[in-house]
Amino acid sequence: MGGDSGPRVTLPAILSFARQNQDIQLVIVGDESQLATSLPDSQSQLENIRLLHAPDVVEMSDKPATALRNKQQSSMWKAVELVANGEADACVSAGNTGALMAIGKFLLKTFPGIDRPAICKTVPTAKGHSYMLDLGANVECSSDQLVQFAIMGSELSCALDGSERPTVSLLNIGAEAIKGNEEVRLAATMLSENPHVNYLGFIEGDGIYRGDADVVVCDGFVGNVALKVSEGVAQLLASTLQASFKDSQYGRILGWFARPLLRNWHNKFEPGRYNGASFLGLQGAVIKSHGGTTAEGFISALQVAKEQVDKSIPQRINERLARFFD
Repeated sequence: MGGDSGPRVTLPAILSFARQNQDIQLVIVGDESQLATSLPDSQSQLENIRLLHAPDVVEMSDKPATALRNKQQSSMWKAVELVANGEADACVSAGNTGALMAIGKFLLKTFPGIDRPAICKTVPTAKGHSYMLDLGANVECSSDQLVQFAIMGSELSCALDGSERPTVSLLNIGAEAIKGNEEVRLAATMLSENPHVNYLGFIEGDGIYRGDADVVVCDGFVGNVALKVSEGVAQLLASTLQASFKDSQYGRILGWFARPLLRNWHNKFEPGRYNGASFLGLQGAVIKSHGGTTAEGFISALQVAKEQVDKSIPQRINERLARFFD
């Protein structure tokens, strides 16, 4: 029910994903009367989809505390509750990020040793991809929390990419050891002395997309700004190129010849392809989809949830943390 477009985007994505993954059972949580009228007749032929009624909705403008106190009958609450009760393996939502984190932390709890969950997302790089966290769950972070993020991101890279020693860097305003605020510098010292993390040092913004590190760690304020700026630049480049190829007959001819290159660029860097951010640190898989995503983007978020379950990401992170804090 959440996101900018609600069921108009999520339902077509869910139906497409259900057809392609008939071994996965999908529970659509929301206002049953609204969802039932929106589902096409073809849904009745899909045995791996069922509806769960939730009369309330967490609005995008709701504060996290409001969602916790007053929205226990919302689709978001009931979806996370399915994971908490063991009735579902993962929850995917395009709704209010702050409310999703608050509800997830309340119902699922964090693993021992984790203060707060972090939003982690795959970002494309010149070398393939990297994992970046936190992207908005925690505006301010202590050095201990940054170290926790580094451990979780490192284990995620191990699980998904098969890396034995993924490289980790802290995003900073400079590569020199004296740069950054006190918490970032202290986190750097702690990581450099940690045998469980392959810490490289500080990384600047341009190093993210060069692929200088497998895991990039920062606080949620810096991470969210960096991510949104990057998405904006990608959209600007795409729209500018399209406009240039339509300006003249010569441009249209060039555009025709450049179509394979543009298609490859779109497939690698289009933000929707990387939609779906994980709340690492929760004792269950919770995936946040961008609120303004397309149906294609929401399918990507569902695929991230499947991957998290297939690779047992929460369990692996818990095992990594147990080794670290022993």
